[in-house]
Amino acid sequence: MKKIVWGIIGCGNVTEVKSGPAFNLVPNSILHAVMRRDSAKAEDYAKRHHVPKWYSDADQLINDPEINAIYVATPPDSHETYTIKAFQAGKPVYVEKPMALDSSEAQRMLEASKRYSCKLSIAHYRRAQPRFLKIKKLIEEQTLGTITSVDLKLSLAPTPGIEKTWRVNPSISGGGNFHDLAPHQLDLMLYFFGEPVQVEGKSSNIAGLYEADDFVSTDITFGNNIKFKGVWDFTSQPNNDQDICVITGTKGKISFAVFSDNCEITLNGKSESLLFDFLPHVQQPMIEQVVNYFLDEAPNPCTAEEALIVMKMLDKITGKID
Repeated sequence: MKKIVWGIIGCGNVTEVKSGPAFNLVPNSILHAVMRRDSAKAEDYAKRHHVPKWYSDADQLINDPEINAIYVATPPDSHETYTIKAFQAGKPVYVEKPMALDSSEAQRMLEASKRYSCKLSIAHYRRAQPRFLKIKKLIEEQTLGTITSVDLKLSLAPTPGIEKTWRVNPSISGGGNFHDLAPHQLDLMLYFFGEPVQVEGKSSNIAGLYEADDFVSTDITFGNNIKFKGVWDFTSQPNNDQDICVITGTKGKISFAVFSDNCEITLNGKSESLLFDFLPHVQQPMIEQVVNYFLDEAPNPCTAEEALIVMKMLDKITGKID
């Protein structure tokens, strides 16, 4: 295999800018076909993005002989099904986060990748972005000293009509906004500090706008007794949004947003803002690494084993598993 020829299953909003265009921008990669159940929308996407083929049937895309890799960008309730179908066709998969509806599905996906000897990468793409690579380097070089604690807070006001969206329908998404957004944050903690030692959490539905829980909190202990506290509040008042993570060490701290570009390091009482180039397509660095992995030229940038750990954290925090 000299080039990765992609087919996308589920060309919705996430693929418009964040990921879709990047498949044609990284070396040795090309987007050949897209699939959406609404054939008119699939055709519209293909024509706007100059994609040669479009389908309304996932099986047809998966079995297209010109395609040698699949990107699953559907809601989580079909991640397992499409991933395993791609494996049965002998094709590696890059799948959106969260990896699946729950850790049981994620476990089966991992087992299937081994059974069919097919590669599987998960779109925890922030770990490939320069900002978070820099933070990881600061931690590893002990610029902040010995890390002692992490405090994370995400507050978002409900958007009008959110109760009608699939993201707050647990049967489709696995949960609510927590399941949509927290995988990025928890994966970064895994990336920075390794597998957690202990995970405790609570989740509840405060506003009652939809079925999924809208307030979540957790206490996690990572190796070296690093204490993580996280709060996700999706009931806040308009114009009161908050996205902040503070990693504290014995020599200083770094404060950053996960979903915007703010990043500030404080050492010896002096603060400095860290600036990074704007990424037009936020998944592009990750997609480049995945392409290299599929071509046997680099390691897996986010393994199914790692994503399974994140899924188990989600399930533990929200009470799906003991």
